[in-house]
Amino acid sequence: MSKGNWEELAAKKREQLEKSIPDEWRVPSELLPPADQDDVTGFPAESKWFTPEELAITNQTAVELVAKLASGELKSEAVTRAFCKRAVAAHQLTNCLSETCFESAIATARALDEHLAETGKPVGPLHGLPISLKDNFNLKGLDATVGFASHVGDPATYDAVLADLLRSAGAVFYVKTNVPTAMMIAETVNNVFGRTVNPRNRRLTSGGSSGGESALIAFGGSPLGVGTDIGGSLRIPAACTGIYTLRPSFGRFPTLRCRSGMPGQEAVQSVNGPLTRTLADLEYYSKAVVDARPWRYDPRCLPIPWRAVALPPKLKIAVMWDDGMALPTPPVTRALKHAVAKLQAAGHEVREWSSEDQTDGQRLLNRMFLADGGKAIKRELERTGEPVRPEMAMYAAAKELCAFEYWQLHVDRQAYQKRYLDRWLAAGIDAILCPTTPYSSVENGKFEHVGYTGVFNVLDYSCISFPTGIKADKSIDVALGESYKPLSELDKGIQAKYNPDAVHGMPVSLQLVAQRLEEEKCVAMCKEVLGALGI
Repeated sequence: MSKGNWEELAAKKREQLEKSIPDEWRVPSELLPPADQDDVTGFPAESKWFTPEELAITNQTAVELVAKLASGELKSEAVTRAFCKRAVAAHQLTNCLSETCFESAIATARALDEHLAETGKPVGPLHGLPISLKDNFNLKGLDATVGFASHVGDPATYDAVLADLLRSAGAVFYVKTNVPTAMMIAETVNNVFGRTVNPRNRRLTSGGSSGGESALIAFGGSPLGVGTDIGGSLRIPAACTGIYTLRPSFGRFPTLRCRSGMPGQEAVQSVNGPLTRTLADLEYYSKAVVDARPWRYDPRCLPIPWRAVALPPKLKIAVMWDDGMALPTPPVTRALKHAVAKLQAAGHEVREWSSEDQTDGQRLLNRMFLADGGKAIKRELERTGEPVRPEMAMYAAAKELCAFEYWQLHVDRQAYQKRYLDRWLAAGIDAILCPTTPYSSVENGKFEHVGYTGVFNVLDYSCISFPTGIKADKSIDVALGESYKPLSELDKGIQAKYNPDAVHGMPVSLQLVAQRLEEEKCVAMCKEVLGALGI
């Protein structure tokens, strides 16, 4: 590989992706919505490009589909073809895909249909269900560029462990989705594939780094997708597009044999989790993965089965209004106030949670990400002469820590985790309710601050981001007035850029945080919160 050929490699990869899309699934140009149409989520129904059967299939939830696939009411081949076609439309409108494997997907679906016809039994709990994967999940024969030109033309020779597990459960893989460079930007943009936009409003970001997944799912091009999270990379895109996600603690879901943007960085662990349109789909997927005993596939997985949870009659929830670094924008604050009022009306105990420890957690996260002086990222960029994107300036300027300094960073992390745990236990709370991000969503290129999510990666807590049913309203969610005192220069900039017109009508999400390894409790508590909200 020669230096200076990154543009050639990127163009080659984009051409390869386009050629992998069959003409029969490509929306004719005359049917595509105009470039200035912001919301394209209604396109599948409005365009008449999809048959009634294809719409009926792709509008169903994953739980609805697996029941019909297992009974034989639906054929996996028909379901797979429908989602392949809708995924292509999603890509044409949002630029959300990085890889396709349509031929192998249809062959897999046919084999699953034949198995069910011959045996009368489904292969597993995900029998025949198409599942989309974030770009970094290795699938044999496909690239996993993670947004680097240097990884173009370097196909995986093995599958990610999670892919093996899901395939054994009956899943059908058909697409992989776009990510930012090294998966270390909170928006999905890179020099190879470009930017993925939000199907609910294409002027807005789909988030990152699992933003290809969030765009695809919000458009209806996938019934269920899998992304990863090291500082908010599941929760941020879920919040930007108004869908559900679970950030599990490390060790619940297998992570082995995925490609990393910073291989070997384990001071804060990357985890993977589902992105779904419903909480029921999220729970179904999580139980299916854990029931497959992933500790037999990944030595770092913990042998903890999916557990039944008995919640107290009334929850004790601590609300964190802001993280002390950046206030949420007005739609998020309104959604949080609404949720608190509904929870109190339902009889749950809601108390305040101080943001006193959040800044230290964010500083730890930044130190961990930059501990190598940005070498891992710079090495990949330098291989082809690919430029550093402006969003990654902090990696270009980072100073490498020596081994002793790195060890001390671990000492600081452990002390921080202990301090937070002691405070949690002393408060006697079940969960923290807080913003997922400062935004409902935000215009492309303007996302700042991962503190609301990233601190809980340092702590390795279980978290769910969920839509609240509230939508941003420009007539209500006006910019903060002159009496507002910024928490920081960061906060001042975020509030100055807040545009009520741009986000009008966008869904607003919040984050529910449980203790480490409390995924089941987090799901159960989220059901209670949704019940109080009337969702």
